[in-house]
Amino acid sequence: MWLYDATGYGPIFEEEPLDIVYTKESPDRLISMNCRARANPAPTYRWRRDNWEIKLMELPNEHYSLVGGNLIINNPEEKKHAGTYVCVAKNVYGTVISKEAKVKFGYLEEFPDEERDPVTVKEGQGAVLLCAPPKRWPTEVTFRWIYNEFPVFLHPDKRRFVSQSTGNLYISKVEASDAGNYSCYVFNPQIGKGVYSKFIPLISTEEKKRYKADLVVKFPDTTAMLNYNVTLECFALGNPAPHIVWRKIGATDLPASAQVSMSGALLHLYNVQYEDSAGYECEAINQKWQDWHQAWLYVEAAPEWAVTINNTQKDVGSEHTMSCVANGKPGPYIRWLKDGYSYGKGELKFSSLTFEDSGMYQCIAENYWGIIYASAELRVIACAPTFELNPVKKYLLGANNGRVVIECKPRAAPRPRFTWTKGKEVLFNNSRISIMFDGSLEILNATRNDEGVYTCLAENDRGKANSTGTLTITEATQITVAPEDTQVMVGEEVHLQCQASFDPSLDITFIWSLDFRVIDFYLEWKHYERIMDSGELKIMNVQLRHEGRYTCTAQTVVDNVTASADLKIKGLPAPPGGVRVEEIRDTSVKLVWNRGADHGSPILGYTIQTRDFYALTEVDWRDASTSPTALDRMSVMADVVDLYPWMEYEFRVYATNEFGDGEASIPSMKIKTWDAVPVVAPTNVGGYGGKDGELIITWTPVQPQYFYGKKFGYVVAFKPHDDVDWWYETISDPETRRYVHRDASFRVKSNDFQVREFQVKVKTFNSKGDGPYSLSTTIYYPRDVPSESPTDVYSRPVSSHEALVWWIPVKYWRKYDDTEPGANRIFVPASMNQTRLENMLPDSHYLIEVRAYNGAGVGPPSEHCEMFTKRAPPSVAPQMWRYISYSGKWLYVWWHHISYDWFGNESFPLYYKVMFRKTGYITGPIYMTGWHFIDFPMPQVGDYELEVRGRYEGGDGPIRKIRLQGKASFLRPTLSLAAMLLLALCIVGLGI
Repeated sequence: MWLYDATGYGPIFEEEPLDIVYTKESPDRLISMNCRARANPAPTYRWRRDNWEIKLMELPNEHYSLVGGNLIINNPEEKKHAGTYVCVAKNVYGTVISKEAKVKFGYLEEFPDEERDPVTVKEGQGAVLLCAPPKRWPTEVTFRWIYNEFPVFLHPDKRRFVSQSTGNLYISKVEASDAGNYSCYVFNPQIGKGVYSKFIPLISTEEKKRYKADLVVKFPDTTAMLNYNVTLECFALGNPAPHIVWRKIGATDLPASAQVSMSGALLHLYNVQYEDSAGYECEAINQKWQDWHQAWLYVEAAPEWAVTINNTQKDVGSEHTMSCVANGKPGPYIRWLKDGYSYGKGELKFSSLTFEDSGMYQCIAENYWGIIYASAELRVIACAPTFELNPVKKYLLGANNGRVVIECKPRAAPRPRFTWTKGKEVLFNNSRISIMFDGSLEILNATRNDEGVYTCLAENDRGKANSTGTLTITEATQITVAPEDTQVMVGEEVHLQCQASFDPSLDITFIWSLDFRVIDFYLEWKHYERIMDSGELKIMNVQLRHEGRYTCTAQTVVDNVTASADLKIKGLPAPPGGVRVEEIRDTSVKLVWNRGADHGSPILGYTIQTRDFYALTEVDWRDASTSPTALDRMSVMADVVDLYPWMEYEFRVYATNEFGDGEASIPSMKIKTWDAVPVVAPTNVGGYGGKDGELIITWTPVQPQYFYGKKFGYVVAFKPHDDVDWWYETISDPETRRYVHRDASFRVKSNDFQVREFQVKVKTFNSKGDGPYSLSTTIYYPRDVPSESPTDVYSRPVSSHEALVWWIPVKYWRKYDDTEPGANRIFVPASMNQTRLENMLPDSHYLIEVRAYNGAGVGPPSEHCEMFTKRAPPSVAPQMWRYISYSGKWLYVWWHHISYDWFGNESFPLYYKVMFRKTGYITGPIYMTGWHFIDFPMPQVGDYELEVRGRYEGGDGPIRKIRLQGKASFLRPTLSLAAMLLLALCIVGLGI
């Protein structure tokens, strides 16, 4: 048996070797692999390559050398030195092996010398230039393309994309400026080397056509490591250049960590988590077509310790179990090493430890993504019993008629035999006294006769020892006044009594707990108070959360006793639990929940609320329509109906009793209803003819909640009034509100004498089918601009900044200060014959003209209408004072008028408006130039606002506002009413 040094320990790694990529171009011509372990005594080091030990001491080697624990490889050669290395550290306590480190030789071959074939493509078509990169290691490289000459690198944009998985260059639509020579450049950052291919000529020919979107770069099913980053690629050819949109299948939004770059071609997911594992879709859209691709992202993880091993010291002959648990995906495989050699798998169990079981143990967890090590030392010891560290307590206390346990826990190996004595009497097991397995002495129903001196004797094959203590029996603690079950209303106060008798030589403490949670009176002082010199508990302003079982514990250093009572609180019902969606349809779902507590009042019914994707705020919940309509107290499920198809929803439920509506449940998980054919058509379909054969068709887009599915768009149908066949155009952008059709045949000819009429209508569609058409509308293609001007133009000023204009079937400017080309313009629908002009300057002379217009342009102007805007209101607010009556029931207000100058620049006052919040306002013409007096009845205690503002010819003047509080905050003077009025007149000069 090895005699252990108290300060000695086995090796523990502080530095382990790392993977190395070595290149022949390395200037040092050596590889250094580090290894350092902490141990006492200091460890020795050995190295293994591919499980074969490297003979560093026995045989001289021109390549290998050992410096401390570090392995140096001079002039490395791939055939001799590439492989898997481990460091072995050893001392007298055991051996440990480092994690594996791979040595690989990096390289990047040259591109072939063969000339590359030219690529010929028509303008507007897409093009793909293949990189065909050479062999390399490591495989992680970056790809770039050289344009015409080095170092002119191509900068990717919406049209051009370089795949970092294949190296290919993709051009969505070729333009004339793309013609030239291209070379693929491959750079390996780990070895610091780059190579480039022969130039590939790109030749473009003229033929500009539109081509549908066609996805040519499609990310495959991908597996990413937890907490790492991953990039998905998607790129399409087409003319116009397609727009790329990314989606996470089954979710409304991409993950919060997602970022789209390269004009939509790359989706970056940073710090990937398990919840990011899902299907992802990229969709390419242009005006000719939509193309999409779906693939799955799987998230897995390298092993990570959940339960590991620690240094342990055990008695010889005892049982012992060593286990470690690692998390990972796929689940890690667990195996063991003892002193560097394989020692089983799973869990290690020892039924009877021997000295040979001592050593250094390593638990290894590995899966496809990595391997981790945990090390610990197991020491098996033997020693004679000793009470030096843990003697029997010298003075012991026990409660009368209670249970007394006197502990005896010496240090000994193997486990000793225990003997107890009281004085000189040897004790044996009986109905009241027993010696427990760990050596402790148990006495049941203790009495005064059990007082005395007790000695524990421990003995094994290596020696014996004893320890002594004195036992004293005290009076038992008893609850004399116990708390009683109580029922109260929310907001009331309750007292729970608790009193106890105890031994007068001891101190007692009362501890209160709610549902086994000890109440912290310091932190919860607003609701809980413990009455001093007693165990009484006072609960103030009782809330629903205070309901439960309250336990009073009367405790001394010897024993403790408890008593409990239930506190029931009547109030609003508790929120239902477990709200979940079990069935999803296009316009309805089946919602299930669990009943909550009724809090002393029977539940009358339940209400379901919904919040959809377009909710404006977090609290924007709306009552839902259900089947059945009324949900009674027994309801635990219902169908939520009248939902929008293809809409993200979450649901919550609240209960109602005689006290009102309870707190709402935690919202359900977000779900999306199934898609359906759209049923809403665009509104306000119209349009007009423009210039050069343009036909402009307009409509009000459908709101997003009516899309009812993905790939939503519009079909615009139109035809000349007398034709039978309709022309159709598909619009894939759901936010589009106009379509312009160009046709040279629409141009007005010299022999055309009538306005052309067109029938137009618009319908919606999505991936499920087509929706209804809007009503057909007639639009006109004009022969020319309007030839007549509006008549009877009349205007009237409203304020200093506004005016009204009328005419019969608008450009306006100051007559002397502005020029007509810089005039303000507004456009009014043809069905209206008046409008409001805003943002005019006060006290100014304006000219106004009205013209008709159509798609071809504007017609002739009307006669000019002249108008003067009013002068502006004063820039200052009236001065105001207020006074509170002696009784506190009336508020008196008075103010100064704003003086008026007939020759000034400010408008004439019409009246003053006074407003006292929650009392209404008083208005009326006032022609006094001094001060005016109004009294208000005083409202309840609270915050209120008092306002005075003037109304002038030119509009409202500025507001004078005062904030004040009702009753409680008002000063109550003891002066007479006459004295108070006199005081008020004396402070008129102090404006507020």
